[in-house]
Amino acid sequence: MLSPERLAAAAGRPVPLSITGKVRLWRRVAMLFGLALVTVPLHYLWRLVRLSSPWPRMFLAGAGRVSGARVRIAGVPLKRDVFYIANHVSWIDIPAIAGASGTAFVAKAEIRDAPVVGWLSSLNRTVFVEREDRLGVAGQINALRETLAENWSVTVFPEGTTEDGRSLLPFKTSMLKVLEPPPPGVMVQPVLVDYGDVGIEIGWLGDESGKDNAARVLARRGSFPVVVHFLEPFHPRDFPGRKAIAAESRRRIEVALADLLGHPVPAFAGHDAWARMADQAPVLP
Repeated sequence: MLSPERLAAAAGRPVPLSITGKVRLWRRVAMLFGLALVTVPLHYLWRLVRLSSPWPRMFLAGAGRVSGARVRIAGVPLKRDVFYIANHVSWIDIPAIAGASGTAFVAKAEIRDAPVVGWLSSLNRTVFVEREDRLGVAGQINALRETLAENWSVTVFPEGTTEDGRSLLPFKTSMLKVLEPPPPGVMVQPVLVDYGDVGIEIGWLGDESGKDNAARVLARRGSFPVVVHFLEPFHPRDFPGRKAIAAESRRRIEVALADLLGHPVPAFAGHDAWARMADQAPVLP
């Protein structure tokens, strides 16, 4: 049973925070800024002397923990020459996966222009893409190839948006064009990010804004579990093109999620369905 607060959030209505919730929110924000003040100068120092910098990974791992995530790794992440393909539930996915593997990400171009978040994302060699810019796909693919060469690993979220952690969306294949043909030695490793029952509560669903979702998550009491399942990798050369690679990745993620749920994985109802359901909920005082 979803709480009135959860439904209000999905309807795009800001959830009123208690005094203690506001205290938790601002304490966590202060801790995130403190973490950045320590790790960002060290990152630039490492880059200045041309050393491989561990600090973006350490910052993101710390940011996930400060935000309440208690990340556990299942399976073995490949260290380099790997293209991770993951499901997408929350912005917490990024610090969870990056903290576990040090990967770079593919993100929507709007993230690049977001205050602070865009700058921090750029530290980890994030590749920003214009999903509607069909003419610019070739340049985006080249940027992905360069990141794979320099950063050893890249993560994409081919669902193109978030879901509730208990279902899956179809996988879009445009950013998998980098695997046609696969760069030499690169493997594909599907990744399942599992929040358990908490996924529906913290997920970015319906008409909720990114700012409101972040505030709601940071104001939560206590912590929540996140298990990052690094599934069995496969060689993309064994599959004829990006659609087959996407289908195989989704199949493996679906099998792993079905095992956790104990039943077949349903299709995601969609953000519009969440918003319609939430609109029927009573307005919070």
